Amino acid sequence: MSEHRIRALALCVFHHQGKILVNQFYDAESDQTLFRPIGGGIDFGERSVDAIAREVQEELNQSISDVRLLGTLESIFTYAGKPGHEIVQVYDAKFSDMSLYQQPCLIGHESDGAAFKATWRDSSSFTDTSPLVPEGLHDLLKAVSLLA
Repeated sequence: MSEHRIRALALCVFHHQGKILVNQFYDAESDQTLFRPIGGGIDFGERSVDAIAREVQEELNQSISDVRLLGTLESIFTYAGKPGHEIVQVYDAKFSDMSLYQQPCLIGHESDGAAFKATWRDSSSFTDTSPLVPEGLHDLLKAVSLLA
C-alpha cells in the first residue's frame, strides 16, 4: 500500500478577455469533466514562482512575465478513485509571446510526453458537473476579478 502524501503544486491562470487557459480532464470514476489551469508539482528546494515558470516552459515551451501570486488553496479530493491532497499556489502571469492570446487552443505536453490541448474558457464553462479545480479556485478568481 502506498503512503499518502500532501502534494505541493503551482498553477498559473493566464487570463484574456474574461477567459482563462485550462486543460480539460475526464474522470471516468466520477463521470466528470474537470478543468485545471497549467502547472504542476513544486520540486524540493524550488520556490513555487520558479516552479510555475519551469512548468509552463516544459508543458507549453513558452516563457512568462509579470508573475504574481493570487492566493493559496488546499484541495482534498478523489480522482480516478484515489484520494488526493494538494496545497496549491495560484499565480497569474502573462505569456511573453502575445500572439498566444489569439489562438483558440494551445497544444502542450505532460511530463510523461502525453499531449494535451489547453483552451480559453469563460466562467460559463465551469459547472457543478464540470468544475474548475482545485476546489476554491473559481471563488478565488471571482474575488480577484479574473472571472465573472
